[in-house]
Amino acid sequence: MKGSHRVIVETKKVKYDFTVKRNITILTGDSGSGKTVLIDMIREYRRYGSDSGVFLSCDCECRTIDDENWMRQIEEISGSIIFIDEGNRFLPSKEFAELVLKSDNYFVLAVREKLPMLPYSVNEIYGFRRSGKFHEAKQTYNEIYHLYGEISGQSEINPGAVITEDSNAGYEFFSKLSSQKNIDCISAHGKSNVISILKNRKKKEDICLVIADGAAFGSEIRDVSEYLKTDEGVVLYAPESFEWLLLSTNAIPNVNVSTILERPEQYIESSEYASWERYFTALLINQTQADPVWAYSKRKLPDAYYSPKIISEVKKLMKLIVWEK
Repeated sequence: MKGSHRVIVETKKVKYDFTVKRNITILTGDSGSGKTVLIDMIREYRRYGSDSGVFLSCDCECRTIDDENWMRQIEEISGSIIFIDEGNRFLPSKEFAELVLKSDNYFVLAVREKLPMLPYSVNEIYGFRRSGKFHEAKQTYNEIYHLYGEISGQSEINPGAVITEDSNAGYEFFSKLSSQKNIDCISAHGKSNVISILKNRKKKEDICLVIADGAAFGSEIRDVSEYLKTDEGVVLYAPESFEWLLLSTNAIPNVNVSTILERPEQYIESSEYASWERYFTALLINQTQADPVWAYSKRKLPDAYYSPKIISEVKKLMKLIVWEK
């Protein structure tokens, strides 16, 4: 399954209107925020149709899954958006994660706890808030909004240290940028280690820039964001991925994927790629494999990617971050 899909669910009293465009979307919020109401409305519509008093509009089927026979249900559903509430005990399981990652369905998961086995994006975590848009009609509009952005800071950032989630090509590249600025760059060796590295860093008076692959950092973003509230010296930058940054430079010879980058959801098949990070890695490898100078490897970054042109364009893309001395 690929593409973006607008979902409208409403009754006379409440309305939801949002778009799903990745294999995993997270809806979060405190009890009573509207997550369960949305899923209950979809379930009622599936059972009783228009007699339920629910109106549902989407260009693909919207389904719900419960505890009983959940594995068989997921295996038998295809090309649909599957909504699952946090009350289902299978959500944190390895078996559920394995099914999701090979499924050709999209999944909308209403949860408060993180799901570390699933590589979901920081850009696809949403909260609920009420809008007055429909108050005159006595209908409450529950707006679904982004909880997190690409960068946690709002003003110019001059880092005194860098931490990368990555330990391979991305780490090598940002180590080069950091050395030009005469600052330290260290690898957390995985997204789950970021907070422990932050807590143990020595020069806490310096601004520390954390760079993570946003397309798969969703399970850690809440904990990291909570930590950032207690440490004003840390800024998180979470683009889609390091490979996305390189592709976005438009500076790699014979590589032009601007059309894909404008609307990646139209090209990324959910059953083939567990996350957009994996897709952009495969895309960069595929686009450069014929050129031995530029052939991308995630394990070891070719020297060509340290060219002044690439470095300059990456710096431009990281708009708020000062890389000069």
